[in-house]
Amino acid sequence: MTLPVGAIGTSPIAAASPTSAQPAGDGFGKLLEDSIGKLDATQASADQQVQALATGNAQDLSTVVMSVEQASLEVQLASQIRNKAVDAYNDIFRMQI
Repeated sequence: MTLPVGAIGTSPIAAASPTSAQPAGDGFGKLLEDSIGKLDATQASADQQVQALATGNAQDLSTVVMSVEQASLEVQLASQIRNKAVDAYNDIFRMQI
């Protein structure tokens, strides 16, 4: 029996799921754009917290470490998604018709 793993915080895929009000062609492109924007924001936030820690303005070391680790995990996830997408593209490209 497998147990589902719960998400920490808000899932970027669930939060950016297309609604019925969006045009049909915007779904994947908008999802990708939003996800990359959130990744960039997480990286910027982690960088700001590291800068605050380096200058002595940070109050809680554990918050800084958690922010940096979350940013690192998000980059790893984005890299794995990119790798899977490239593998799928290569598989389709190699298919014989």
